[in-house]
Amino acid sequence: MYKRLRKQLNGMFNPAIGRRGACSGTDHVPDFEPRRHIRLLTFNIQVGINTSSYRHYLTRSWQHLLPHRSRIENLDRIATLLRNYDVVALQECDGGSLRSGYINQVQYLAEAAGIPYWYQQLNRNLGQIAQHSNGLLSRYRPLDVTEHKLPGLIPGRGAIIARYGTEHDPLVLVLMHLSLSKAAQQRQLGYIRELIADYRHVVLMGDMNAHAEQLLTQTPLKETDLVPLPDTAHSFPSWRPEKALDHILVSPSLEIRRSEVVSYPMSDHLPIAMDVALPEGYLETF
Repeated sequence: MYKRLRKQLNGMFNPAIGRRGACSGTDHVPDFEPRRHIRLLTFNIQVGINTSSYRHYLTRSWQHLLPHRSRIENLDRIATLLRNYDVVALQECDGGSLRSGYINQVQYLAEAAGIPYWYQQLNRNLGQIAQHSNGLLSRYRPLDVTEHKLPGLIPGRGAIIARYGTEHDPLVLVLMHLSLSKAAQQRQLGYIRELIADYRHVVLMGDMNAHAEQLLTQTPLKETDLVPLPDTAHSFPSWRPEKALDHILVSPSLEIRRSEVVSYPMSDHLPIAMDVALPEGYLETF
């Protein structure tokens, strides 16, 4: 009994021990096709908790620690939305702990939405209590997927980079969840800026906990030419959107055909969607 409890406690507080992220593998995942546009979505799902009022942060806070019967129903509703997209960035997922009923929420959403490729990045391992994760869902086989631990005083933030197309000129998607601290954001975006410096076709997507104007004028992203959504693309809180914290930022080479805040209040954040067209002549590279 003592040895088993000690092992569980080590798994909770030592990130080097215990569970790690997971991946579907690439079997039965279609190759990236020479299509004219790609449908993108980013969504902070708040581990499947349906928050529709500030008071729910108090009255439903226990759901961050314990399972609740409505969580699967909420995930099924989220999966219904995800079916409409090609690549999805997920934040605040659980990788399979007590609070989620030991269900890997990234895997569950991928299978429920009929999306063949998924990748779960475990960022903060609290053992049986919580498995804080980011997720990537994709209808197409990426060239490769890498995960990165973002710098910060408090560890637990991460980014996933998925590359598509060809090695010499790939389409690069960076999926992230940034810290609340502005100082930490500076370090994290400096790190990401270095990762994308050599690529022409880049998409940054995720919960960045800052407005686009601040991101593109007061952080290392000011050295890029990334294009933001309109300032009015407010996604938080979902029941009365006042802040633009969730973003899809793209290189000028990627034409934005459509972008929107999706009115789908299943979390405390609303999802952000965008259709991007591949650059002219890029199709011939495949």
